[in-house]
Amino acid sequence: MVSQDWMDKDFYAILGVPKDVDEKTLKKTYRKLAREWHPDAKPGDAAAEQRFKDIGEAYAVLSDPEQRKQYDAIRAMGGGARFTAGGPGGAGGAGGFEDVFAQMFGGGGGGAQNVRFSTSGGPGAGGIDLEDLLGAFGGAGGFGGQGFPGGGHGRAGGGGFPGGGYPGGGRTVRGQDVEARTTIDFRAAATGDTISLSKPDGGRITTRIPAGVKDGQRIRLRGKGMPAPVQGAEPGDLILHVSVEPHPVFGRDGNDLTVDLPVTFAEAALGATVEVPTLEGGPVKVRIAPGTPSGRVLRVKGRGIKAKGGTGDLRAKVQVVVPQRLSDEAREAVETLRAEESGTDPRADLMRRAQG
Repeated sequence: MVSQDWMDKDFYAILGVPKDVDEKTLKKTYRKLAREWHPDAKPGDAAAEQRFKDIGEAYAVLSDPEQRKQYDAIRAMGGGARFTAGGPGGAGGAGGFEDVFAQMFGGGGGGAQNVRFSTSGGPGAGGIDLEDLLGAFGGAGGFGGQGFPGGGHGRAGGGGFPGGGYPGGGRTVRGQDVEARTTIDFRAAATGDTISLSKPDGGRITTRIPAGVKDGQRIRLRGKGMPAPVQGAEPGDLILHVSVEPHPVFGRDGNDLTVDLPVTFAEAALGATVEVPTLEGGPVKVRIAPGTPSGRVLRVKGRGIKAKGGTGDLRAKVQVVVPQRLSDEAREAVETLRAEESGTDPRADLMRRAQG
């Protein structure tokens, strides 16, 4: 996903991080800068808007291991080279591929006559490995297996410019994919939500989060990434990473909602009909059978997450509540119960199974 910005901009300097920055530090730094320079925090500040755009662009490249590898290789070869689709007469009078080598390696105006190439790549070869040089533009595959414009063939490999070609070589060059992150609450994730996002180029897009989205899920928004480096080509995509905040009452297991249901000792022992909360707001009633133990799960059909793959259930796990204070009458009743159960050991089966 090579673009002129890769030649002109020092993404490490933009983010203020060293070249060996690890992924965790990179992400932490990006989030801090994005909050500081977000257009909403500095309304009407054109410089802040541009700074925010540059920060987003730099992070999009450096957070992607493959793009970062390509960017580092290109920067190591000399930075400010400019690619054009042709020779004389191009924009700004810039030359073609030969001029790139000349700018990178200090050759004269006609080409890279001072550059030595080697295909062995072995130590002490005394020159630049041609395959490594081409690999900087697309990994081991060179220019996406298409070679140079006009005929030559590279190695097959799916790397290089998106779309498999070189600008001017007859194939479409896609825009760069970018990544964004958003955090939504539990209820919005379950029912779906519409959010607004800031793009790296300073614009904003509105998109719909589908019902049932999960924590950590990625959503691909087609054509919402960076514009293509050549006019008329397809823009990149926006990859949206969704984080879901936990709910104070409900949990999630697949499309099922889970909830702990407190019941009194009397309700569990004698049976009762009790209410269970739902995510929609209104409660539903469930029957507690006499003698229900703590930990038993009661299932309410169709009251879980409504997702594309179907609707889950609501699972209520019974938790028998032990009273913290007893009246004299209640204590007397419990003492009577203990006396009646004096010959029963509820742990006998546990001990037997533990001993094999």
